Amino acid sequence: MTDERSQSGVVFEGVGHAFGDRTVVRDVSLTLTERRIGIVGSNGSGKSTLARMVNGLVIPDRGSVWVNGVSTRRRAREVRKIVGFVFTDPDRQIIMPTVAEDVELSLSRTALSRAEREHRVAQTLERFGLHEHADHPAHRLSGGQKQLLALASVLVTDPAVIVADEPTTLLDLRNTTMLRDTFATIDKQLIVVSHDLELLSDFDRVIVIDDGAVHCDGPPGHAIAAYRELMS
Repeated sequence: MTDERSQSGVVFEGVGHAFGDRTVVRDVSLTLTERRIGIVGSNGSGKSTLARMVNGLVIPDRGSVWVNGVSTRRRAREVRKIVGFVFTDPDRQIIMPTVAEDVELSLSRTALSRAEREHRVAQTLERFGLHEHADHPAHRLSGGQKQLLALASVLVTDPAVIVADEPTTLLDLRNTTMLRDTFATIDKQLIVVSHDLELLSDFDRVIVIDDGAVHCDGPPGHAIAAYRELMS
């Protein structure tokens, strides 16, 4: 039988984690191979901790997490090269003065030549509709543009998996729609933690986390209905 850990995708094996005396993840086992996966749950349910385990920001106290056959516990640095993480607040990720410089910073440790880096940055900015803002101050972008910049800075490195933690929390309806349209075009595995149920309504799979454990796991319609019932 093929070992699930050797397959492409993300595997959680009996994962548990606590912060001090508070257990936040309880014996979670999942194999995530779908292209677009949503994770929902109430505040404090453990969903964001679970997401942070995918790229080794959190190493579980118990169990293991594997990404494309690579252990986050044993080879965390390698995992971070194949998993891109987009935080709720894009200002946490924007470092450089201008839009183009911020995207290029992500390529600073690659073996690409300067010309190759500039070409890849230009392509990425074009893809996200930010090419006209290349030389503009990054922190003066709108909220939606900042979130797209954070996503562009992750995607320019060509990660195998992208994790986004509450990416629409600070966005208005227009910018949320812009981000949703962008997510639809991404050809990488995408794992999104969100309270925005509409954002996840056309995903391939939605997982409901409650009190640190998997409450429901299935197609969006079924899982979102279960989540609404849980919250009622």
